[in-house]
Amino acid sequence: MKKPSKAKPPKAYKDMEFLNSPDARVIRMLSEFLEPQRRFRKKQIRDTVVFFGSARIHSRAETLKEYNQLKRKVERTRHPDQVLLDALRTAEVRLEMSKYYEDTVTIARLLTRWTKSLPEMRRFVVCSGGGPGIMEAANKGAFLEKGQSIGLNISLPFEQFANPYISKDLTFEFHYFFMRKFWFAYLSKALVIMPGGFGTLDELMEILTLLQTGKIKKKVAIIIYGSEYWRKVFDLDHMVQQGMISKKDLKLFHFFDEPHAAFSFLRDFLTTTYLRHEA
Repeated sequence: MKKPSKAKPPKAYKDMEFLNSPDARVIRMLSEFLEPQRRFRKKQIRDTVVFFGSARIHSRAETLKEYNQLKRKVERTRHPDQVLLDALRTAEVRLEMSKYYEDTVTIARLLTRWTKSLPEMRRFVVCSGGGPGIMEAANKGAFLEKGQSIGLNISLPFEQFANPYISKDLTFEFHYFFMRKFWFAYLSKALVIMPGGFGTLDELMEILTLLQTGKIKKKVAIIIYGSEYWRKVFDLDHMVQQGMISKKDLKLFHFFDEPHAAFSFLRDFLTTTYLRHEA
């Protein structure tokens, strides 16, 4: 007769098959709230300035190198085909858009330099989506000023790697978009919206909706950077004229095209709204 087994069954919180199953989805969601909360408390981070923008916008040095290589190839080719000419035009556009990468670095540097001069450290910490492009530029700006910065990365089939400029203990990897968005919104006191695609539009419009409907009750400054780009993406005056939004909704954000002007607005807003209010 076989002796009864004395082996103990695994505890539920150590059962990886269970934790990765659909039945434990709520536990995984909750962990993406509690684990970042624990780290932010440990680091004494109270608030952030969040930078949104495209992962496809790269530095001037990188895009200039790509453009020059293609330009030389076209010049060496007696009869360049349309594919090569289109590639050169794309590289030219990427080079033009690289100014937003450099401006992001500048704003993040100015912001970090200023926050490091405040009596209370860890205020208005630069935060990005943690990936390449504009996200990298924001973290890089803070890094160049020897300041902390946060990267709220998310697992995707592409663009999922964390950039190297995020502070070591402030790199996060999310599975759920809505929990990542929560942490963008919850700590933010200001947003800087650089040119981007669907993801950037989604993040901007969600925050605007939460502010418009009063679901976010704190004051949040929203800078939409690059008016030439954004005014071609959406016509907000038309939305007002058609009665889809009210004229006062246009006061929820401000357009800027120069990094020092954008930073000055941020500094004045944060000082008046939060620093003086708390003094």
